[in-house]
Amino acid sequence: MLEWETACRSGLFSGSSDDVRDGYIHLSTRETLHDTLRKYFAGQRNLCLIEFDTEDFGDALRWEAARGGVLFPHVYAPIATSIARRVWRLQCDEIVGLTLPNDL
Repeated sequence: MLEWETACRSGLFSGSSDDVRDGYIHLSTRETLHDTLRKYFAGQRNLCLIEFDTEDFGDALRWEAARGGVLFPHVYAPIATSIARRVWRLQCDEIVGLTLPNDL
């Protein structure tokens, strides 16, 4: 959540350290979200989930094969925080895992 709050102050999200390392911002679809959260974010606190409309990314968006050939959206430019459709703070229970919003 802290990275997103910082980005909102400047108006641009340039990605996490992993995004910067890879040269693009990693996104997930609704279908791949649960596995992504479990694989990369299990046990972390202060997470947020941000919904975007992929059409808002224009030519900066590329659908590329990742885990098992599944296509993932990758954004090759900073993201204007103003295009976020919705932002949720995720609840984390150390035993159960992450709880996703009911209205997702």
